[in-house]
Amino acid sequence: MKPEGHPNYHFIKVVATDGSEFYTRSTYGEEGATLNLDIDPKTHPAWTGGSQHLLDRGGRLTRFNSRFGNLGIGAKK
Repeated sequence: MKPEGHPNYHFIKVVATDGSEFYTRSTYGEEGATLNLDIDPKTHPAWTGGSQHLLDRGGRLTRFNSRFGNLGIGAKK
């Protein structure tokens, strides 16, 4: 493979929303760059399993329920 085909990996600092930080290798930015997270895996419901709300944006959830409502997926309880 051509040498210019590989990404440039380097160390960056990642800062979570609670202020904790760690270093990792990434292709983001330049060497020593800081990546500030907007979504923290310690507090976001996608990772913690917290209560989640399904929002009906543009009728997508309603259309889904009308097509697949008999499966019991996405139905409000």
